[in-house]
Amino acid sequence: MNDFEATASANVFELPRLTLVSPRSHPARPTALVATDSGPALARQFRGLLLRSDHSVMSLVATISVAVAVRSASTPATFATLVPQLAIATVVVLLWAAMLWAFRTRDSRVLCLGVTEYKRIVSASAMTFGILGIAFVIFPVPSARYYFLVAFPIGVTGLLLERWLWRKWLARRSRTGQSLSRVVVVGTSTEVDYVVRQVRKSSGAAYSVVGAVVQSGGAGQSSGNSVRGLGIPVTDDLDAVADQVTRLGADAVIVAGAPTGKPDYVHDLAWSLEGTATDLIIATNLANVAGPRIHLRPVEGLPLIHVEIPQFEGGKHVMKRLFDAAAAGAAIVALAPLFAIIALCVVLDSPGPALFRQERVGRDGKLFTMLKFRSMSVEAESELEALRAKNEGAGELFKLHNDPRVTRVGRFIRKHSLDEFPQLWNILMGDMSIVGPRPPLPREVKAYEEHVHRRLYIRPGLTGMWQVNGRSTLDWEESVRLDLYYVENWSLVGDIVIVWRTFREIRNPMGAF
Repeated sequence: MNDFEATASANVFELPRLTLVSPRSHPARPTALVATDSGPALARQFRGLLLRSDHSVMSLVATISVAVAVRSASTPATFATLVPQLAIATVVVLLWAAMLWAFRTRDSRVLCLGVTEYKRIVSASAMTFGILGIAFVIFPVPSARYYFLVAFPIGVTGLLLERWLWRKWLARRSRTGQSLSRVVVVGTSTEVDYVVRQVRKSSGAAYSVVGAVVQSGGAGQSSGNSVRGLGIPVTDDLDAVADQVTRLGADAVIVAGAPTGKPDYVHDLAWSLEGTATDLIIATNLANVAGPRIHLRPVEGLPLIHVEIPQFEGGKHVMKRLFDAAAAGAAIVALAPLFAIIALCVVLDSPGPALFRQERVGRDGKLFTMLKFRSMSVEAESELEALRAKNEGAGELFKLHNDPRVTRVGRFIRKHSLDEFPQLWNILMGDMSIVGPRPPLPREVKAYEEHVHRRLYIRPGLTGMWQVNGRSTLDWEESVRLDLYYVENWSLVGDIVIVWRTFREIRNPMGAF
């Protein structure tokens, strides 16, 4: 995939959408039904906060760069040497701010959902310092290198951290029903039910569903009772969506699927929303296709949706391998003392070796020996069959709460995923990746349905979508869906997001037993 929509939100989820902008002004809405700190009002307030916060971070970084440049100068700091540095810093901040604006890093359509916001910040920063690099070559500037050595890495890190903290702040507000966009969902009962549940589960503070318009019962249509149980106002008048939007104070409509027997419905709906300044969002039903793999190309008024076919070879995969090797090697060196402590605790807690070796299936079905810190008694494998009837895991996975084979130390290291650390060696050797599908056992692979074998198209991972979305609490179908989604839509940026979320899971584990 070209971009992996994973967020720093609770789940990776973004609706691919086509936004139709109304040509006329927004009519008055009944203020009694609209919270003044939610929807467009909150979005405007939030963008203003981001603007001031971004400028504060850039100004602070520029000031630090000036201080470093002046301190490192061979001549004593004077007013005459300080003024040029301050002028350069001012140019850096102004250009940086202009690039953040040009790359639309504060666009409400990317805020607080997925990694697009973060990617735009990195791209804008890279463009800023690319332009500065060219300018500094043409016009030699003393101490220019300090802006690249100090301002760029610290500034990008600071901006990303600032945006992440704002997301956390907004996520706390979303628990009281406040969001950047209030939406009404339109479609059949099944489609609306699915979209509403996914938005509530995964969109964080980006969307708040305030109502639904469900196609009334007919051939092949359910009655909508499942939607009515979601606790939102529901109507069945597909021709009165604009009225519902105005009455509920919504600022976006999500079309979950074209209603049966109405091929021109989306076209007509767009016209009916003219004058309401309402965004029209189309939820694609293309399974396992992330937004960046979908491109819209109009041909003489016919909108064609191009879907990129997943690639499992090439430069992107080479970059992933280089990233894996570098990260695993650095982690092994840095965590060596912790490995020694864990190994000693395992050996002292129960008889047997510190490491547990098990045959797993890797990329393209190749077998390899996976390493883990031993968390069970040495007889655990021989005792498995006697416990299989008590299996609480999903599908082919065997999991059991209060498994009698787990040792005292093993229970702790399994809960916090510390038993997985020796797999860094597998990553360094090329058998595994930092992020990827869970490495399966040979017996699990033998029981796979045909499509599940797609999990083996890339290297299995130390962590992955399964790890950060509930682990053992997921059912088999959901685990497979997450793994297949990752296989077809991964990106290095998405991998970094998953690694970050993994650290959160280690600190506050969920679903581990």
